[in-house]
Amino acid sequence: MVIDDNAELRQFHEFKPSGRGFYSPRVGGRIKMPTVSEIKVVLQDVKDFADPLLEMYRQDERVSVQKLVASCEKRLKVQQQQLEKYQEMCRYENHYKAQGYQLIAGIDEAGRGPLSGPVVAGAVILSEGFLLPGLNDSKQLSEQRREEFFAYIEQHALAYSVGIVSAEEIDQINIYEATKLAMFRAIQGLKVQPDFLLIDAMKLQTEMPGLSLIKGDTLSISIAAASVVAKVTRDRMMKEYALKYPEYGFEKHMGYGTKEHLAAIQQFGPTPIHRMTFAPMQNIK
Repeated sequence: MVIDDNAELRQFHEFKPSGRGFYSPRVGGRIKMPTVSEIKVVLQDVKDFADPLLEMYRQDERVSVQKLVASCEKRLKVQQQQLEKYQEMCRYENHYKAQGYQLIAGIDEAGRGPLSGPVVAGAVILSEGFLLPGLNDSKQLSEQRREEFFAYIEQHALAYSVGIVSAEEIDQINIYEATKLAMFRAIQGLKVQPDFLLIDAMKLQTEMPGLSLIKGDTLSISIAAASVVAKVTRDRMMKEYALKYPEYGFEKHMGYGTKEHLAAIQQFGPTPIHRMTFAPMQNIK
């Protein structure tokens, strides 16, 4: 019998090793040993440690199979840790929902520190049953992961929005006020208005009740989602600016004051998206 699909492999969890094959009292026959490649494919579908298939291959004496089992167990452990972290980051949302609030928005920003580009805020209201293990502060995620999570949030969140404040506005009102303005714009842009706000670090004066959390993007799943929305949106904008101003390398440093960026400013001067009230921009003629 040649094993050619996952369904047949899964039937083997009732079988016991016997020499070079598997013996089943149920059918009373010997079955060809599944190949390492076949086992690799089917182990990718294992969802938890209690899966009988995983237990069966723990008994396989082949070194290559044991490596696959170890890899599978490592993946499951990471997924379990991510799920536990996710559940922990839901505690603020769960607490305020228990008090009667239903539309809780997470608010976060990206781009307070750079010398150029806008400051961008994200606002996200997660839907009931939303689940995205691994979601965390956007700065702790790879660019690829942020993009994947942003796409998932776009599709599955109840509502999301961004607020953008330009470099010119930042120079007019200062970065602190600009950050608050970006957050207000993000909140106002939501298609569903929230009844409670969870805000990263900032304190906003609004008609809605809310809570400011220091490092909230690592404590609240809604704020973490907002941080991803803000970061991805701003990074995309900076990559567009990089096409317009290719000498500055915006696609690499996203407007932060790197050595490369400062050298470009000295050589080519500031652009319209530079924040002239920021040091060292104030010394640029």
